[in-house]
Amino acid sequence: MLNRRHLRVKTLQALYSYQQSESKEVKPFENALLKSVDKVYEMYIWLLSLLVEVAEYSKADAEGRANKHRPSVEDLNASVKLNENLFIKSLKLNQEYLDAIKKYKISWSFDPEVSRSVFLSLINSPEYLVFLQTDHHTLKSDKDVIKHIFKKLILKSPGIEQIFEEKFINWAVDKDVLQALVAKTFKNFSYDNPIDNKLAEICPNWDEDRLYIIDLFNKSVAFEMEYQKLIAQKTKNWEAERIAMMDILLMRMAITELVHFSSIPVKVTINEYIEISKEFSTPKSNLFINGILDKIFADLKTAGKIHKAGRGLLE
Repeated sequence: MLNRRHLRVKTLQALYSYQQSESKEVKPFENALLKSVDKVYEMYIWLLSLLVEVAEYSKADAEGRANKHRPSVEDLNASVKLNENLFIKSLKLNQEYLDAIKKYKISWSFDPEVSRSVFLSLINSPEYLVFLQTDHHTLKSDKDVIKHIFKKLILKSPGIEQIFEEKFINWAVDKDVLQALVAKTFKNFSYDNPIDNKLAEICPNWDEDRLYIIDLFNKSVAFEMEYQKLIAQKTKNWEAERIAMMDILLMRMAITELVHFSSIPVKVTINEYIEISKEFSTPKSNLFINGILDKIFADLKTAGKIHKAGRGLLE
């Protein structure tokens, strides 16, 4: 699921796009920010739909083998058990899933070889043989083989990786979140009655988180000049062109949180932006940002501009 760090990264990306754009109309970038969150959910549905495609291919494979000119006994008895998988059947009856398939117009018809390649990689695996040898369907055993398909075949396939990278610009950034969403789905699907099984939520507290990212983005834009001056005062010994744009944006966002988000502890804010800088900025940015933010925080605190709403939030 998307946690606050992921949401900060989404906001950072929107702020970077705004900063690089000639247009300074805020609303389109605010909409793009919300869309970037929705794209994570769309990728999640694409992954679930690929699991369905692989399961359904087992039926197509069995039919193709049975229709050979001279089918063998093995061909005539090819298993379609994967297509009868209880997890897959429950997913195909899930209204949230069906609505999302329709909303995002999801179809793998553009590359039917994807499900075939995954299935062919699956059929000789020990996990698949165990699944076929199980006398009765149980939700646990059926989920186990689908987990194997997802973790060991889909996520490890360079071809599938390339497809998602081409379709979704943030695939690499969001991949860990997507794995967590699918893992949560496996956990959620624990009831025999399909109606009781729920998809994972992209953000468990989306109403609150939506307001958070919109407010963070808008205030980072609105107070740009004021917070830029604070940063400039603490970086006088640095040539402006030597300070990475990403560092500037991260510090502006951090100051915005320090001043305007009373329920977020100071330590959490500073630590979060330091950690984000390790992934999205230069090798030494974390040390630079840490030093500058500590000085800015001290000045803001002295000036009485830091107002936190509970004990332990200030330090």
